[in-house]
Amino acid sequence: MNSPDMNLVQLVLHASWIVKAVLALLLVISVTSWAVIAAKMGALRRTRGLNTLFEQHFWSGASLNELYDAASRNARSAGPTERIFASGMREFLKLRERQAGDPLQLVDGARRAMRASFQRETDMAESKLSFLASVGSISPYVGLFGTVWGIMHAFTGLAGMEQVSLATVAPGIAESLVTTAVGLFAAIPAVVAYNFFARDIERITVAEESFIDEFSNILQRNAASRPAVQAPPASADTTAFAATR
Repeated sequence: MNSPDMNLVQLVLHASWIVKAVLALLLVISVTSWAVIAAKMGALRRTRGLNTLFEQHFWSGASLNELYDAASRNARSAGPTERIFASGMREFLKLRERQAGDPLQLVDGARRAMRASFQRETDMAESKLSFLASVGSISPYVGLFGTVWGIMHAFTGLAGMEQVSLATVAPGIAESLVTTAVGLFAAIPAVVAYNFFARDIERITVAEESFIDEFSNILQRNAASRPAVQAPPASADTTAFAATR
């Protein structure tokens, strides 16, 4: 490997066009997976921060109307937990406005709305994970294909030689093994990132499901203890529906 003809660049340059195509494909896949990893890492960090900030505000004693007004005004910049809260609160107030007096009906409708919002948020959080899983499972096989093809090409070139030594075989085999190395280089970070993100998303979704249960209990207490009222406008500053925590 120390001779000029055996360095990595020379091996790639002297490889067959199929091996070069496999290497180019693996490099594109690797760069794309790193871009997905960076974007997903930033998105999940932002999600955790927004969820934590909203839950701190939620349990600080602010009224549900104030929280709902803020969530309605900042729908685009809100975190997943805040959007789940807004969907449940919106449905609860609509049913209350229609004089649906059964507390169980009110809470059940709000819970269904929150579960639907939760599923949308989960799907959004899990986006691109399938790509990382595919990169981790397929890249080694793509590299192995390049290796097999390169070795076949190398032995085909040796068919017309009367004397074959290690010096004549080694370059062809070495350039073939480069594709396996690049395939592993693309696969290993994708697998590690997929497992890390999957655990992180699972923790986030468990926290969101716990919030749905806790908020449903709050809505049930309020529905059972207060008469039906008109839903306040989204911009109103009212405490007619202050939470009983």
